Parts: sequence; C-alpha cells; structure tokens
Amino acid sequence: MSDTTEQPELQEPSLDEQIAAYQREFRDLDPQVEQIVSALGRLNRRMNVAYGRQVAALDISNAEWEVLKTLVLSGAPYRLGPGELAKRLGLTPAAMTHRIDRMAGEGLVTRDRDENNRVRVIVELTDEGRTKWLEAMRMATTFEEDLLQDLSGDERGVLGEILIRLLRRVEHEQPDAGGRLTDLD
Repeated sequence: MSDTTEQPELQEPSLDEQIAAYQREFRDLDPQVEQIVSALGRLNRRMNVAYGRQVAALDISNAEWEVLKTLVLSGAPYRLGPGELAKRLGLTPAAMTHRIDRMAGEGLVTRDRDENNRVRVIVELTDEGRTKWLEAMRMATTFEEDLLQDLSGDERGVLGEILIRLLRRVEHEQPDAGGRLTDLD
C-alpha cells in the first residue's frame, strides 16, 4: 500500500538565514557581498522559471526560444547557417541539428540549401516562429515592467549601470563564461 500523505514543501531559507548560516561556517564571509550575490542568484533563478513558464504557454521550449531569439538578433531576413547558430548558442553541431530538426517539424524555422552555395544550409525564421517570438516578448515585457514597478526611472538607470559594470567585470575575468560548456539538450 502506498503512502499518500503529502510531504510539506521545503522552504528556501531567507537571505538573512542563509547568510547567518554561511557566517557560522565561514567567518571570512562579507555579509554585504553575500547578500548581493545571493539576491542576484535567486532573482535570476526565479526569472528563468517565469520565462520558462511563458514560453511553455506558447508551446515552445527554452531551447527553441534561444534559437528564435538568436535568429531575430541576426537581423532581417533572420537567417543563419546551423554552424553559426551552434556557435552563438554554445552547442555542438549535433545538438544544433537535433534542435533545428525539431523546430522545422513544428514550423518555427525552415532549413534550405543556400541558393548561392548549394553545399551550405540556411536556417530561417518562419512567420510562425516570428509570431511566437513576438508573443514571448510581449509576455516578458509585461513581467519585467511588473518586476521593476517599484523603482523610479532614476533607480532603474542606476541599477542598470551597476549591473552592467558587474557584467563587464565577469566578462573580463572569465571571457569564456558566456557560452555553455556542455550541451543542455
């Protein structure tokens, strides 16, 4: 007979509780630094969950969203070779081929031979793919505006500048940290 009692949901400790526990175990910890880094980590995790739910509501995966976004960022006519897509997404060619196959089957992209070089394949965003991208952007914009609603325009500007400075430091210290080190598919 199976146990049907519900297990209580585990609660993540508050930031203060987490920092206090860390300080107990590691006395050299700067609580101010830990508060900032832990808050950024938690915010990033929660934002990723929210974005994942949004794209799932559109019947696309996070992995597919990344391809749509990369094609849009390439500019009109939203076309790239699979090798360039793989490079920009930090994927192996095999993983990229699998992803493109799936997306072509769903009508989000097409994969055709380059008319100027019949050996080369081109992946292009379809109208359906662009529609999904636009809807995801609408949903994300609403979420992001809600997230930042308590900050004034000046506070948003200062926060943006500070975060960009932090990002630049990480990019300088770890220039390879932008891509994925292993396939996530």
